[in-house]
Amino acid sequence: MLKTTTSHSHFNFHARLLFESISRAARFNELFHPYWAPDHFTVVGQTVNMKLDKFSGAGFSSKSKYMFGKVNIQIKLVEGDSAGTVTAFYMSSDGPKHHEFDFEFLGNTTGEPYLVQTNVYVNGVGNREQRLKLWFDPTKDFHSYSILWNRNQVVFMVDETPIRVHTNLEHKGIPFPKDQAMSVYSSIWNADDWATQGGRVKTDWTHGPFVASYRGFEIDGCECQTTMVDSYNMRRCTSGDGWWDRPTLSGLNMHQTHQLMWVRANHMIYDYCTDTARFPKVPIECEHHHHH
Repeated sequence: MLKTTTSHSHFNFHARLLFESISRAARFNELFHPYWAPDHFTVVGQTVNMKLDKFSGAGFSSKSKYMFGKVNIQIKLVEGDSAGTVTAFYMSSDGPKHHEFDFEFLGNTTGEPYLVQTNVYVNGVGNREQRLKLWFDPTKDFHSYSILWNRNQVVFMVDETPIRVHTNLEHKGIPFPKDQAMSVYSSIWNADDWATQGGRVKTDWTHGPFVASYRGFEIDGCECQTTMVDSYNMRRCTSGDGWWDRPTLSGLNMHQTHQLMWVRANHMIYDYCTDTARFPKVPIECEHHHHH
């Protein structure tokens, strides 16, 4: 299993780099297992393919839970007509008051761009959707999708470019997801009641099966002991010696801030913060998130 990465003083720098590169190269079956429709998986070398057909979707989940760190997976999305399908990559804790960080890739008809929807759930409450069009065709090649999570922020990244930041604003009385261990998931399923043009375009099963491909599985975080309560794991994972607690990761750097501004200006097509029809009163965290 991948062990928690902490700062070992006896590791010299090069040994540390070697250790990290080896641990990050952990293969799918070391970190994950299918939890839904294992017969809809095929493995070719280092690539895991997961298919949706008219009988079933499919999904995998991490074998361990984590509290803080970074998750990264390279995904090649469904080619051609993917209307009605959703491929999701997300982190989630358990229970009705769960926390969740979502990437949802909304399929489309051939030639139309894929949409990426992100969402953040805190204590069981979501309704924080943002949607954007990517600056590349995500069906033609693998691209990396990452979630960085620490006590100060949750950052969604595409090829290391931040596309969304959810900042800790607890000092404003706004709850922040920092007290529940989370599993990592991905799934593909039929969501043609809403996924494509609000559900107007349905899944064309003659174009199936729909296949999403995965490789480059990395989880570098504080692995939680499932036999322990969250409060114990939280104390252990916030001891301050995890790499995710470095002061440089408490916010975006200047370059990342400019990248995020570029994404928002050029690629964002929906932001719940500006949807006055849904939210006549601006959601409280939107008043304090300054990423425009």
